[in-house]
Amino acid sequence: MNTCILLKTDNAHSSGASTAWRDLEPVALGTALWIFMGVASSLFALFIASYAMRMDANDWHPLAMPWQLWLSTLLLISGSVTLQLASRSARSADWRRTRALLLMGGIAALAFICIQLWAWQALLAAQVRPAGNPAGSFFYLLTAMHGLHVAGGLLAWGRTARRAWSAEADAASSRIAWSISLCARYWHFLLVVWLLLFATLGWLTPEVVRFICGPR
Repeated sequence: MNTCILLKTDNAHSSGASTAWRDLEPVALGTALWIFMGVASSLFALFIASYAMRMDANDWHPLAMPWQLWLSTLLLISGSVTLQLASRSARSADWRRTRALLLMGGIAALAFICIQLWAWQALLAAQVRPAGNPAGSFFYLLTAMHGLHVAGGLLAWGRTARRAWSAEADAASSRIAWSISLCARYWHFLLVVWLLLFATLGWLTPEVVRFICGPR
């Protein structure tokens, strides 16, 4: 008898702990994402600062930006907007529309990576090598780092999409809606970072740096 009571008590405690964790999980994931984006922002800020300092050297030869970057920028904007719309649809429990928008956002992100690789191919065909012109080296470095962050976001997107298509979507709609919201938030971050990188690679010049920072 006592053993049964103890077992029931343990099960109740385990169930309560599991429920408490499920309630706290969205908050924990949201906080972790903010921390990660803060660290990643610092990393990209250091890269941009290094780019600005290095470009004043005599061996620096500016690159002509591949036209493909405009297309990839449009794809990243569309992915960010689409995932934001998916987040709103998920909060309204419109799962048919949510799934369609979620799929479109993932396709846009995958297409973004493919277009970036196409831009690399165009530069390589123009004899712009990673170990040659420092401007080219920074181009490959910055776009590769951003591409890795997009690829990491696609992994999270895939996990969220799998849950949205599963039978648990109706039973755990609020948690899945929160996951989609986190994906949208991360995509907004990726878009802002990319716009800064695109502006840096395409329009930052030693004259602009001296105007902002003053002469050395």
